[in-house]
Amino acid sequence: MLTVDGLQAGYGHAQVLFDVSLQVNDGELVTLMGRNGMGKTTTVRSIMGLLGPRGGRIFFDGKDIHGAAPERVARLGAGLVPEGRQVFPTLTVRENLVATAANRLNRPDPWTLDKVYALFPRMKERAGQMAGTLSGGEQQMLAVGRALMTNPKLLILDEATEGLAPVIRAEIWHVIEQLKAQGQSILLIDKNIAVLKRLADRHYILEKGNVVWSGSGADLDHDSEQVHAYVGV
Repeated sequence: MLTVDGLQAGYGHAQVLFDVSLQVNDGELVTLMGRNGMGKTTTVRSIMGLLGPRGGRIFFDGKDIHGAAPERVARLGAGLVPEGRQVFPTLTVRENLVATAANRLNRPDPWTLDKVYALFPRMKERAGQMAGTLSGGEQQMLAVGRALMTNPKLLILDEATEGLAPVIRAEIWHVIEQLKAQGQSILLIDKNIAVLKRLADRHYILEKGNVVWSGSGADLDHDSEQVHAYVGV
């Protein structure tokens, strides 16, 4: 589904990514972990075409997307839940969900408003409410629902539960677990190792723009001291 090989990227004269390689196969949930400032969001921005890579290769669903425009990456089937949610504050919940909705890949059972509302009943209750007046947790639900309405092949979540109340965080994790059970391919950034270890097929850890560790949940347990040194949790 997604192959990143030797990715290099940065901003201006500052290089942030030096050697990032990772892979997400069809139906897998893969995590990208690391302390703040280590290059996780820069990796996501490079994959999505929001930042032009300086080196390496990126393939999505067999197509070379290295340096591709964001709209091309989205049309190929990459859906992003960005850090900070970035909902449209002056649109209603419903308007946010339909604004970018599409079934470009002609899925036989696409995501619809009713399906998103079933996943997040709170969004149905607040369908006519301006998104800017929602709580942080509700905005995160909306951001996930908005990404799903694009019917993505790959769902990318940057800081999936960062700063959320425990009850909302648990609801988001439950939804992610449901999506994985339905076969949704997911690349996920988060810091909750206990949950990630249970849900994910494979993990990658970034340190100063390099992948310094990768492995399964069992490997996380086996290498717990090394992982703690890199992630600090």
